[in-house]
Amino acid sequence: MSSRSFLTAAAAALALGLGAPAAQAAGASALKAPPAAPYKAVSSLVKLPDFIPGLGQLFVDPATLPAGPFLGYDHDGRLVNTTYMIPLALMKPDMHLNDLKVPAGAKVDHVDIMYNAGHPGVEEPHIHIVLWNVPAAQESRVAK
Repeated sequence: MSSRSFLTAAAAALALGLGAPAAQAAGASALKAPPAAPYKAVSSLVKLPDFIPGLGQLFVDPATLPAGPFLGYDHDGRLVNTTYMIPLALMKPDMHLNDLKVPAGAKVDHVDIMYNAGHPGVEEPHIHIVLWNVPAAQESRVAK
């Protein structure tokens, strides 16, 4: 998929408040890896490792790329975070990010926002918005 079509898909997701229906439709099955279709392991879609330190094993509905949501699981297959990757080119002063979705049954404990210069799958500069489903003391479950 080209950068332009990634941006178009991301723009559509942003216009919808980033509330990807698949994130909610996956329901309780998303609390344990692997989540139900249409989610796929990110490592099967782009050249990234199966487990990414700091985020975990990531799954995404390919139709929502590049924004996501990306579901992050620990080594035991338990959901620990939901991450959105928003290209800087799409960010606007009047943009609202107050309707980010997590899978049904998951609760947000805290949020991290960090800059990323780009990586396979989202090559352009972007921010990661990580909605943690575990307390900060348990982030170590995906540290390595």
